[in-house]
Amino acid sequence: MTQRTVTRADIAEALYQELGFSHADSFKLIEKTLSYMTEAFAHGEEVKIARFASFIPHNKAKRMGRNPKTGVEHVITERTVLSFKPSNALKKALK
Repeated sequence: MTQRTVTRADIAEALYQELGFSHADSFKLIEKTLSYMTEAFAHGEEVKIARFASFIPHNKAKRMGRNPKTGVEHVITERTVLSFKPSNALKKALK
């Protein structure tokens, strides 16, 4: 079973078809939204989109890891990861 992936172009096309934005404005809107979200994540801020989801940055500390094939241990550097928490409305829509 192959599933289709929704791309930025698909979202831009939907904005064009449903809201009447030009193709260029649709892409600009998507890029600006993603740019704003990325900037917020870079500053450690949480992004909440009502009735959709919350994106929460978490700092993960440095830790020891192990290559599962060879068993060789190595250090996994500290990093920031995002957790995605769907809203109740999104959970309900997926059922």
